[in-house]
Amino acid sequence: MSRIKSYIAQRIPPGVKPTARRIYHLPADVLNSLLGRRDPLTPPKGKVFFGGGDFNRVGEEYFRYFVELGGLKPDERVLDVGCGIGRMAVPLTRYLSDRGSYEGIDVFPKGIAWCQENITPRYPNFRFRVADIKNKEYNPGGRFAASEYEFPYEDASFDFVLLTSVFTHLLPDEVENYLSEIRRVLAPGGRCFASFFLLNEDSLDSIRSGKSTIDFRHDFGRYRTKDRETPEAATPTRRTTSGASTRSAAWASSSQYAMGPGRAGGIS
Repeated sequence: MSRIKSYIAQRIPPGVKPTARRIYHLPADVLNSLLGRRDPLTPPKGKVFFGGGDFNRVGEEYFRYFVELGGLKPDERVLDVGCGIGRMAVPLTRYLSDRGSYEGIDVFPKGIAWCQENITPRYPNFRFRVADIKNKEYNPGGRFAASEYEFPYEDASFDFVLLTSVFTHLLPDEVENYLSEIRRVLAPGGRCFASFFLLNEDSLDSIRSGKSTIDFRHDFGRYRTKDRETPEAATPTRRTTSGASTRSAAWASSSQYAMGPGRAGGIS
């Protein structure tokens, strides 16, 4: 059933997805609100416009990765690039101490507004701001191109930078810029946790044989995409490109965890 839902979701036009999601989840959201079933830090399902799986379960899963694989400590300064509507922030509210801090940026203004209204008042060391980057689906009127955007923070401001399902929507020039910005804002000894759709011979074989859950059929040389008209809808990173990008950014210390497109056992 999950594969069927994923197949259908991938074929809904990007501009229609938010409305379709609100309508689909409206009865349950209304019922949960009336019965007081919804946790105040869990947004209504109709507002979660991106990211698959259960909001809280996926957030808790990644939280474990941040601590066990990334070595995140309670008193560290965290930057969440592409924070969405707070999926990664919520479990961190129970972990980061008063000496720690969290900054979240995202292109989706409605997601940032929800976080500012529901998370920051309860946890003042959690702050959110809009990254006014042009995005066909979530911020079509944005002022900046992702390939030129500068993170709005001083050099060496963070101990831990996380990006979940961000590089999976960036083109090569945009990836290079983000890697450079991550290097700039990381303090000495800082770490980065990032997820990718990794494009290698193994994942290419899955795409050719129809076993991949995402069909990256459009090949533009430096990158592939599932949607020719909206390439940022889903973009894998070639293994050689990722390695070159990491070296050009000259990260002193970094951690990257990648999954092949549609490969069993990948990170959620």
